[in-house]
Amino acid sequence: MVSIVVPTRGGAQRLPRLFEALARQTDSRWEVVVVIDGDTDDSATVCARAAATDPRVRAEVFPENRGRSEALNAGFRAAVGDIIVRCDDDLVPGADYVSTHFRLHEEARAQGREVGLVGLYQNVYPDTAYAEAYGRPHDAKFRDDAYSSAPDKHWKYWAGNVSVSRAASDLVGEYDTAFRAYGYEDVDMGYRLAQAGVAVLLVPELETPHFVAATTTEIRVKRAFYSGSARADFDVKHAMPRRQPASGPWGRAVERSGQRSSLSTLMSRARRVDSVLGRVPGPVGEKLVAFLVEAAAVAGYGNTRALDTNF
Repeated sequence: MVSIVVPTRGGAQRLPRLFEALARQTDSRWEVVVVIDGDTDDSATVCARAAATDPRVRAEVFPENRGRSEALNAGFRAAVGDIIVRCDDDLVPGADYVSTHFRLHEEARAQGREVGLVGLYQNVYPDTAYAEAYGRPHDAKFRDDAYSSAPDKHWKYWAGNVSVSRAASDLVGEYDTAFRAYGYEDVDMGYRLAQAGVAVLLVPELETPHFVAATTTEIRVKRAFYSGSARADFDVKHAMPRRQPASGPWGRAVERSGQRSSLSTLMSRARRVDSVLGRVPGPVGEKLVAFLVEAAAVAGYGNTRALDTNF
């Protein structure tokens, strides 16, 4: 069986679309374990209604927010399948999603190896100036860069659309709950799998529509800041070299801005950028957003204080 683990917070509007997609699977050997990380919008009722229709839907509800790693660990512990999929609540898997996970893990087992499968996101944006200027072009470049990366670096793309066998999961242990805020609990897991000898594979067939949450410069900048902070923690944990300052005129300007700016300042600038997108040429808009996103990552890397976990 394939167990699909879905951590969620505030997902009442997103979960029905996921449940509908799972109901259309060509392979019926699946269950979904939803872990509600503090119920802010009656997601538990949404899951209960789905379970009444399909007993393969199960839910666990935390009484308070504990963070994505805790939710994932609870879901993995509750799962009964020998293949475990980690799936974001805003994905819409295709009809062959479960069968593809089954087939590729079975092929790997026949070869005597363990694999971790990664499906990249096909981010779906509302038609906004941000999506046109930065969101869609950035996503296309991200996927191109991912597929052209060296196989031994594919662990960097471990995120919210992945799967492992139960054996591989047991080999590396649970998600690290030290990654309490946004970012890098997934990358950390991908790295540990790779270090344990599990081949991490990017699978184009598993690319999945993702109704992305970062739909403005302001939201994207906040996420970049948090991700930068989590990356610093990841680098310390695994004794990685600290990130090197970027070079060239652009890189130096980004570094200066990131080192001198707080998150609140960057988000204020992001709101101003959002207000002019669509009224400036597309390449100019893209550069404005990219500069702030990169500066936010620099700022976050230099700030590893406790961050808001209700992200």
